[in-house]
Amino acid sequence: MKKTIAFFDFDGTITSKDTMLELIRFCHGGVAYYRGMLLILPWLVLMKLRIMANHAVKERLLTHFFGGMPLIDFNHHCDRFISQKLPGLIRRDALAKIQEHLSGGHEVVVVSASAENWISGWCSSQGLFCIATRLAVKDQFITGKLEGLNCNGAEKVNRIRHAYNLMDYGTVYCYGDTPGDKPMLQIASKAFYRVFSQ
Repeated sequence: MKKTIAFFDFDGTITSKDTMLELIRFCHGGVAYYRGMLLILPWLVLMKLRIMANHAVKERLLTHFFGGMPLIDFNHHCDRFISQKLPGLIRRDALAKIQEHLSGGHEVVVVSASAENWISGWCSSQGLFCIATRLAVKDQFITGKLEGLNCNGAEKVNRIRHAYNLMDYGTVYCYGDTPGDKPMLQIASKAFYRVFSQ
């Protein structure tokens, strides 16, 4: 009998808010958050107009708020975020669906454009595998750049196929909530867009 696997997007699917923005606010406070967002606003507008790529704007945000921060300090902030803030952002219906899959003996994998630094700890605590964006580090300092591609869109599928042979699974579930999840949903035998049941 073939196995079953479920792939979940994280931000907006498992959580109620974008965790990168929530991490920034958590680490720097509201005043610094809004000041920084105001400075980056022109690039956010260009992203919305599809003139600038999502990953380029993401790197600007990360560089502004975390560039030059020692990796050990950044990871400490992420660990605090996971324990103190993230539980309040987890959607109950998402957690219930995850538990349903785990109870059925299914493998459950989070596939996220968010960085593994601030989500992998939560995934491990729930018994989930994690595929996520990686941040570039130089001399043990956060650069603000991404290591490799942003784990979004077609890259989600590339990363899934690199980690898993989908032919080994009889049923593949995928859950997502944005256009960036649609390539992942297309590889599913059972796809769910902004819902957890049909």
